[in-house]
Amino acid sequence: MAAEAEDVQSFEVSAGEAGRRLDLFLAERLGLSRAQARRLLARGAVQVAGRRARESEKGAMLVEGVSVAVEPFRRAEQLVARAEPDAPLAILAEGPGWLAADKPAGTPVHPLREDETGTLLGAALARHPEMQGVGEGGLRSGVVHRLDVDTSGVLLLATSEDAWQELRRGFREHRVEKVYRAVVAGQLREGGSLAVGLVVARHRPARVRVVPEHERLRARGARDVEMSWQPLEVRDDSTLVEVRPVTGFLHQIRVVMAHLGHPLLGDRTYARGAVAEAAPRHLLHATRVAYADVVAESPLPPEFV
Repeated sequence: MAAEAEDVQSFEVSAGEAGRRLDLFLAERLGLSRAQARRLLARGAVQVAGRRARESEKGAMLVEGVSVAVEPFRRAEQLVARAEPDAPLAILAEGPGWLAADKPAGTPVHPLREDETGTLLGAALARHPEMQGVGEGGLRSGVVHRLDVDTSGVLLLATSEDAWQELRRGFREHRVEKVYRAVVAGQLREGGSLAVGLVVARHRPARVRVVPEHERLRARGARDVEMSWQPLEVRDDSTLVEVRPVTGFLHQIRVVMAHLGHPLLGDRTYARGAVAEAAPRHLLHATRVAYADVVAESPLPPEFV
């Protein structure tokens, strides 16, 4: 059913907004993230000058005086994730206001839609319904940090607002110890550390790239990341590596290791050929997370052993 006219939000592009990207304009006018604005475009909820805008037009530059209309939508914090009582959940550790779950590879941390099932959050909400509304709320209720769908290991969830705020502060101030294991291509015989700029080059499916030094100042959305690594076991054509990221950014470990010439086995985004097909998923596992009294460790899954 078409939205009633009085429910539609309409805006006119001002002189100061002329030349602004459509997704940025929507984000600013509606108080959303740019990702949320792009989702509105993806479902056809936005019209520009009376014509429905496509998601591919997210970067279109707006002209002064043009009208932008947005159909009714529910904000992220108004959405409710579905509890899944029958879904498995392995708890590694827990304490006042928090729990550490062992996330299997292939399981999303949280849903992207209210009707989505098979997520770690859905399993956790069935055991801890008080998580609903904690932190970012909505479909990310209680989620302290995230792991890629195919990354396994320790994931922290908060069951109280105070614990979420404190844990998020620890991540934001880079005081959380994060330890990963990865199996990378080739013989990586020496440890090291690296600080480099990363930027999201593509959103769907996501892809991140390293920003060359000469681009750092003008690369929009670039973030500085820092991590160190140490080889644990070197074989003929692969190396088991311990990685300790200081910062947190989408695909950080995967893209940096590929940048070093040692992409993760099974990584179909940043590796090619035989390396990309060498494992059923990219071999990255969060083995330990520690912050103050919060400590959790996850054993290596069978594909690593």
